[in-house]
Amino acid sequence: MKRNNICTYISILAFSLLIAIPQQASGQRRKTVEKVKADTIPFFRGVTVGADLVGPARRLLGDYGQYEAMAQVNLKDRYFPVVEAGVGQADKTDETTGIRFKTNAPFGRIGCDFNILKDKHDVYRLLIGGRLGFSSFKYDISSKDTTDPVWGGKVEFGATGVSATYLWGEIVGGVNAKIWGPLHLGWTVRYKANIHKKHGEIGEPWYIPGYGRSGSSRLDATFNVMFEF
Repeated sequence: MKRNNICTYISILAFSLLIAIPQQASGQRRKTVEKVKADTIPFFRGVTVGADLVGPARRLLGDYGQYEAMAQVNLKDRYFPVVEAGVGQADKTDETTGIRFKTNAPFGRIGCDFNILKDKHDVYRLLIGGRLGFSSFKYDISSKDTTDPVWGGKVEFGATGVSATYLWGEIVGGVNAKIWGPLHLGWTVRYKANIHKKHGEIGEPWYIPGYGRSGSSRLDATFNVMFEF
């Protein structure tokens, strides 16, 4: 009886060893594969330059718009510091009051995007990020036929070269896709919020270059044609 028990124990021990050895070998193979998959790409991956098409179309079809270009650095296909700069224009006459607003001034933004795709080396990129925008500009307001609210009658109203300064932040989400060779297309959706503003006593400007229509916050979008080198 004791001999049978000893044989049983030996059999169980041998079976356990047979199971443990393959598992240990599998673990070693897994570690080897993980080492092979280590990210070895360079830190600096290239530079992208491009221009937005939404702003010019908006200016062509409406009362305001902007012309802007961008330059972006690719760091390990994950981080994308960016600089955006351009000129914003507006020429709007209110149909009710007859007051005309006009400006033509530069603006700039700096920020960074983050590629959130698991496979960061894919030709498609899903990006989230932020921007800090600034514009210091002058605007004109004029009206030849404004009705005096107290005395009645028509009076001239306006000012030329009114100075204003605006600082705002943007939360950005977008997509970037490689089309062919260095050509990329991409779009962004942006939530903009005013951080600081300063304008003349005549009132808040109707349009802020780089920001858009005045207000504490607004939604905007861009569509960029880009070349990555």
